[in-house]
Amino acid sequence: MYKKITLFLIFICYSVLGQTSYRNLSSENWTFNKQNEIKKHKATIPGTVHTDLFDNQLIPDPFFGDNERQLQWIENENWEYETTFLLSEKEISNENIELEFEGLDTYATVYLNGKIVLEADNMFRKWIISAKNQLKKGKNHLKIVFQSAVQKGKEEVEKLLYTLPEKERVFVRKAQYQFGWDWGPRFVTAGIWKKVQFKFWNSATFENIKYSQVELNDLKAILEFTTEIRVSEVKTIQLKINEKSETFNLKKGTNKVKMHYEISNPKRWWCNGLGFPHQYEFHFSLEQNRKILDNKELNIGLRTIELVQDKDTFGTSFCFKLNGKPVFMKGANYIPQDSFIPKQTPSSHYELVQNARKANMNMLRVWGGGIYADDQFYNICDANGILVWQDFMFACAMYPGDEKFVENIKQEVIDNVNRLQNHPSIALWCGNNENDEGWHNWGWQKQFKYSKADSTKIWNDYKKVFHEVIPQTLDSLLSKEKNLYWPSSPSIGWGRKESLTQGDSHYWGVWWGKEPFEMYKKKVGRFMSEYGFQGMPNLETLEKVIPKEDFNFTSEAFKNHQKHPTGFETINEYMARDFAVPNSLEKYNYVSQLLQAYGMKTAIEAHRLAKPYCMGSLYWQLNDCWPVTSWSTLDYYGNWKAAHYQVKESFAQILLAVTEHANGLSIIGSNDNLKAISGTLAIKLIDFSGNELWSTTKECTLDVEKNTTCMQISNAELPKFEKEKTVLIIAFTSNQKKVVTHHYFVKPKELQLKKPTIEIKIVGETLIELKTNTLAKNLYLQANNAFFEENYFDLIPGFPKIIKTQKPTQETKVMSLFDAMNK
Repeated sequence: MYKKITLFLIFICYSVLGQTSYRNLSSENWTFNKQNEIKKHKATIPGTVHTDLFDNQLIPDPFFGDNERQLQWIENENWEYETTFLLSEKEISNENIELEFEGLDTYATVYLNGKIVLEADNMFRKWIISAKNQLKKGKNHLKIVFQSAVQKGKEEVEKLLYTLPEKERVFVRKAQYQFGWDWGPRFVTAGIWKKVQFKFWNSATFENIKYSQVELNDLKAILEFTTEIRVSEVKTIQLKINEKSETFNLKKGTNKVKMHYEISNPKRWWCNGLGFPHQYEFHFSLEQNRKILDNKELNIGLRTIELVQDKDTFGTSFCFKLNGKPVFMKGANYIPQDSFIPKQTPSSHYELVQNARKANMNMLRVWGGGIYADDQFYNICDANGILVWQDFMFACAMYPGDEKFVENIKQEVIDNVNRLQNHPSIALWCGNNENDEGWHNWGWQKQFKYSKADSTKIWNDYKKVFHEVIPQTLDSLLSKEKNLYWPSSPSIGWGRKESLTQGDSHYWGVWWGKEPFEMYKKKVGRFMSEYGFQGMPNLETLEKVIPKEDFNFTSEAFKNHQKHPTGFETINEYMARDFAVPNSLEKYNYVSQLLQAYGMKTAIEAHRLAKPYCMGSLYWQLNDCWPVTSWSTLDYYGNWKAAHYQVKESFAQILLAVTEHANGLSIIGSNDNLKAISGTLAIKLIDFSGNELWSTTKECTLDVEKNTTCMQISNAELPKFEKEKTVLIIAFTSNQKKVVTHHYFVKPKELQLKKPTIEIKIVGETLIELKTNTLAKNLYLQANNAFFEENYFDLIPGFPKIIKTQKPTQETKVMSLFDAMNK
């Protein structure tokens, strides 16, 4: 027995000897300073110069008031970051030592012990330096000088004989939204925005692992893993994948080896609403003579994804199929969660994706003006069944096409596709956001007075990047089932009729064109990848960043937290169409949220009622990067606006909708499940006091591939009623659940509401029951920052409602539409 234990311990010692290891340098004592200034200040890594300046009390809160304006000097300066660190005898004795920067923002000169070892020029790339020859045992010094991205961009502007739209930002490979957007501030950052570490290895190490699905059916899945292994000399190694092991003879340098792996009776990965997002765990190890040289882990979801674009009588379809099933995509556009990206955390990613899942979403579009999100974001999407439409980071402009810039883009694509391609959540790679539309629809040629030669050169540069370099690079990196590429979103601008018959659509006639919400019903494309309307966040959100004395629409601080030049003017115009415009800020805030929700409801129902002609609805936008009035349905702090509650209802697996026509009403059911669902449809016409005027029931089966007209109700069937005082309640009850919706016959401002008396009763630790004596329209609940799982809902007499909260509540305040529309 003693001998066995001794041998086992010897084996453990050998198994870790020489194994690849890492040392995170982020926790070292870092300092920063403005270039040419002697005084140094404490820095946090990962971080940005703005957050470091604030943490050292050298600048005020960038988000507060109109501080943004006085902080623009920061973007024009160069900044230095440095640290010293100790290397042990054991660390320095490794054969290979690599210095890895996962993210440098953006123009960075790296000095290691006084020698330049790297000149970086892309925020989105990973930079790896072979550092052993520059390192020594004991004390070492690392310094990084960040040049102003704005100044570097302006230098590139001067080199061109013509002007590209958006000027300096298009020359700089960094997050484009940092240069300012119509929902975000201008904070052009610099710094070490991701992890920096040493990688120590000796005999062999993993460089990259990817897989393809050779075969996938109900009986088996066959995967082919392609593993890139770097070795320091010719050697024989064992590659082990879970319980399977194979031996390979490798040459010095980088080797690609392939192994097949079979899974019996495989479970598929499904998106939210259709099934469980099952993943398989894989453990990879490199071994030689019983020694483990390197380890990797990978989670894999088995699924097929297709983008179906078939010609039909209307144009060309745009439909995603998951595991062979057409899926109506429901979701939103995702932007960075902070102006200062390192402030994002795994928990903030988790909460955001959870909020998307709770709102019945199955897809998020990572928008091209932000960043390639970090690994945790995609891991959480994988685990929650949220598919990802992944833009490359180009937005609303035209970009240069010189050889150096294009090669930089190519390496950026390689880095990020290699990093992300194994995620089952990745559904589509998209070249850019609105560049194609901007070129053809936004009048740039006239605005910038391009000659014919200029226009030809700019458009040819565009085609080189988005129709040649990116798709060709994807072809070299991805297996067929992962390689879905779409050059630009949208494919055709919203002012052209073809935008509604093929490709994806960004429809901005509502908001930008000030067309009424009813136009959403007419302007339905094959896949709606952008549309939206602004709503204010809760006042508590704005109170955190606007001084009390500036809490009015005319103050500079208040106006600074509305980035659209005519934002409140547009909200006012729409509000007057459908609601009474309140005379207090508190009531205005509440009605602005109802207005946004009203628009979203109209749009999403129109898209779903057009199924299967339309097979996707991704609104603009899910979240904010700072506290602001914007198109988001979740504010900067993750609070749900009224629109997010509406989205949850409108994106439910079963949607009930009412359409009015000259002869009466149609009740339509939209079913996004995998199977048809049968149930009972019950309809009641009641007045606002709860008196039943008319009712009927009918058995109904909701189809899957197309919507179902459950019932036609002629005007003659209904009794005479006052439209301003009546609501239609539609309920569908099946074995699964009960779905209820309400239909009103006039606009909100035309409803003849009475002041409701709300009875609130605590019926459980986190449950409250609400009753009313008359219709309480859009009842808004508030209680000590508590989250209510339902809010801004209609409470009808005779229909008590039980609401769950995340924590116990003692005092719940309420506001209804009657309160907001009356003094």
